[in-house]
Amino acid sequence: MTFEEARSQFPVLERYAYLQAGSSGPLPQAAVDAARAWLGRDLEQGRSGMAYIEELGGLRERIRAGFAAVLDASPEQIALTDSTTRGCQIVLAGIGLGPEDEVVTTDEEHFGLLGPLQASGARVVVVDADEAALLAAVTPQTRLIAVSHVLWTTGQKLDLARLKETGLPVLVDGAQSAGAIPPDLGGADFYTLSAQKWLCGPEPTGGLFVRDPSRLPVGLPTYFGQAGHEPDGAYAPRDGARRFDSGWLSGPVLSGLEASLACHPEWRYEAAAAMAARCRDLLEPLVEVVTPPGHSTLVSFRPLGDPKELVASLDERGVIVRDLPRRNLVRASCGWWTSEDDLERLTQGVRAQTQSA
Repeated sequence: MTFEEARSQFPVLERYAYLQAGSSGPLPQAAVDAARAWLGRDLEQGRSGMAYIEELGGLRERIRAGFAAVLDASPEQIALTDSTTRGCQIVLAGIGLGPEDEVVTTDEEHFGLLGPLQASGARVVVVDADEAALLAAVTPQTRLIAVSHVLWTTGQKLDLARLKETGLPVLVDGAQSAGAIPPDLGGADFYTLSAQKWLCGPEPTGGLFVRDPSRLPVGLPTYFGQAGHEPDGAYAPRDGARRFDSGWLSGPVLSGLEASLACHPEWRYEAAAAMAARCRDLLEPLVEVVTPPGHSTLVSFRPLGDPKELVASLDERGVIVRDLPRRNLVRASCGWWTSEDDLERLTQGVRAQTQSA
């Protein structure tokens, strides 16, 4: 598949320089077609019957295998969720933290991780986004290290294997890494993904990698996670990480996601990295780029003018990026579908603000 053929799967790219996969990636036409087809069949034939349920179950297993391929894991280690946040909630509910426990995290985390950490009841220890600082914060009370693989703010990538040197469980928010950079579970015991971002799937879709499913108790049981239950609610969990499946995902959403997973070319990671490096090269003469070179496909920079004004002016030019509240940053997300023209349009808009500042 050539670059032009692969890029043509996304109609939005005909109009916009879409640099926003860090929030929601572009939808391929095939995903929308698949979702519409399933909805049309639901409309005409209903949503019931053993054949319908079996087909939906088969679709769930194909998605599970697709997520496993993205993370270079086994399908037995993958639970289906609706978001990264849900994955974090599943892990924390199973670990069962209390007020005497500590969790170490960074000051650059998304609320999708921070919210569940705060609700866990443990003391949340926040340190600089640096491996040495994280390791230094570990005490005898520490039960978990919880971080992003790629920070949603600066695009910095953390060394997961180094964090595992403590021997503690490591929970990883993989929202900005899964599907964006080559898979590297490193020392992660738990690793979440958001499929609507770099995998270009519909919402709400996500996954959770559990290295050893038998060692994590089920804290949030669902109908899809049980293999059979008694009148009093006692139940047998399903095999592997299926026991952690978070619940119902509709046929249209899953069929669209299956099409999205199939749209990515083999050269996805190399192309995305090259575009992120090119974006950095174009912006560095104009603004302060805070993303470390070679870390991720995010390029965060500090504009000379107001970030919100720059985002709005870029939108008028057909360039889609976002600002990062309270950080005075603008973030561009470079995917394998990003073109040289996309980056030139971004650069022109940034230059215009710089010249007027």
